[in-house]
Amino acid sequence: MNTKAPEVCEAQLPGSTIGMVGGGQLGRMFAVAAAAMGYKVVIFTDAEDSPASHVANQTVVGDLNDQEAIDRFAEQCDVITLEFENIPATTIARCRKFAPTYPSASVLATAQDRLIEKTTFRDAGLPVTPFRKVHDCESLLTVADELGWPLIIKTARSGYDGKGQHRVESAGDAEQVQWSTAQEWIAEQCIPFEKEISVIVARTPDGRCETFPIFENTHANHILDISVAPAEITDSMSLEARRIAIAAAETIDVVGLLCVELFVSGEDILINEVAPRPHNSGHLTIEGCETSQFEQHVRAVCNLPLGSTEQRTQTAAMANLLGDLWGPEGQAPDWKAALTDPGVSLHLYGKAQAKPARKMGHLTITGHDRETVVSRLSEARSKLPWTD
Repeated sequence: MNTKAPEVCEAQLPGSTIGMVGGGQLGRMFAVAAAAMGYKVVIFTDAEDSPASHVANQTVVGDLNDQEAIDRFAEQCDVITLEFENIPATTIARCRKFAPTYPSASVLATAQDRLIEKTTFRDAGLPVTPFRKVHDCESLLTVADELGWPLIIKTARSGYDGKGQHRVESAGDAEQVQWSTAQEWIAEQCIPFEKEISVIVARTPDGRCETFPIFENTHANHILDISVAPAEITDSMSLEARRIAIAAAETIDVVGLLCVELFVSGEDILINEVAPRPHNSGHLTIEGCETSQFEQHVRAVCNLPLGSTEQRTQTAAMANLLGDLWGPEGQAPDWKAALTDPGVSLHLYGKAQAKPARKMGHLTITGHDRETVVSRLSEARSKLPWTD
């Protein structure tokens, strides 16, 4: 049992205990990967019967701000990591008193505030979408004079899958925004882009980095719908995207995984957002790459050699499964119909209740012809929706 984290992180070898803050699907898939490598996993979550708790060695349930619960969790761990960024930075700082904790509280403080995040990357010379701080209709109109309409405004803190975001086309739209719902807002220039791509970087405590193939992402109702790897971009763009992602990880000194979401606009590649954790777009790596993003997360925070990120086939794709596929009384989708294609893999997250727009699982498929792979994936998902 650790009482104080070492100044230098030595490798945490299989047999050690990894703490995971967060009990959702990312924690669940991490725990599965860690167990396969011989680690024990303890989950710290504020929810009973969480998806990750179904596969972990132990679960500590408590408020993430409760110091007694934090200590009960952290004292069992040899190294600690997390599955989502909206965790109190003070919680992570307290965990650090017991074991090496990645990413750090300072990384969370940056990732939790879009203004700090964008300013940090801009000041480091990395390309970001043009942005300004706003707080009311008047300040937004001033920004519009500089950046033009339309603008995308977002709450500086919280918000994901389109929540807390608005597209503002005119002064009339600006007057409809419920400004009182957040203390700070960020206004970003609306960038006409051809593609949205993402790069996942793994980085160890001693600074070694490895990137996964670049994912090309399409969204529906602001939620990731399908990801395909590799992205259809030029070799020079691919190199630039990887350079930006590694530089972003080094700029904020992240340890573990960092997903960098990017816009491809003409010849330019711009940072949209980052997430210091495994990412939805990286789920295809479970079947699609030599090392999955979850195994790589384990390797990175344990300071092990990083695994190969080469793709196993020329193309891999992932489709999200949302709660909309379930029946009105929670009736399950037609799993047998979707799995009639033997190349389709099903991953369910163990969530007790299906809700519209809630991520319940995903499908993946690999192959050699991109168009065929995406077509088979879409067809398999189309067979799922519950019917009488």
